[in-house]
Amino acid sequence: MQGIDVIFYIAILIMSVVIHEVSHGFVAEYFGDKTARHAGRLTLNPIKHLDLFGSIILPALLVLSHTGFVVGWAKPVPYNPDNLRNRKWGTIAVSSAGILANLFIAILFGILLRFSSYFSLSYNFSFIVSSIVIVNLALALFNLVPIPPLDGSKIFFNLLPESAYHFASFLERYSLIFLIIFIMFFSDYLYPILSFLYYIITGISM
Repeated sequence: MQGIDVIFYIAILIMSVVIHEVSHGFVAEYFGDKTARHAGRLTLNPIKHLDLFGSIILPALLVLSHTGFVVGWAKPVPYNPDNLRNRKWGTIAVSSAGILANLFIAILFGILLRFSSYFSLSYNFSFIVSSIVIVNLALALFNLVPIPPLDGSKIFFNLLPESAYHFASFLERYSLIFLIIFIMFFSDYLYPILSFLYYIITGISM
């Protein structure tokens, strides 16, 4: 990937994680919690959301090292589950919002790419659209992994019976270690799923 492509890719990733986080805040507000609004985080201004390591350094390292799966994150949008009208299902809805937002973006731009043969699109435009689909599918898949603080863990933990509290607590205590291990050794296993979904949506092989 050339230098200019890397810049485009990281820019797309940054905006995608921002939309992901803002979606959490809007759904939390819908369920009765205005914490994100009071914190000034219901904005698409990336400066309000950027995490230096997760939004810039890690994605750049993954792109430049030619790994099969490039991910990142922004600063989590704050919310208070105690303020939600229904703590269990409200938390699941808030946690699912970012994943669903990324899937919606991937499908929207994937449809555009699917019908791109009917238009004369430049290479740069096709690359950008394709990157938007890939990045958002990757974010959705990555966040489904049930390791804290990823969204999948909040969905998973809230579906578990109370007797599984100690298991959830154990995962949270060592979450950073588990997350690093997953990124280093297991994230590439998500690539076949990513490739399959990309083909289903766009009709094009990655």
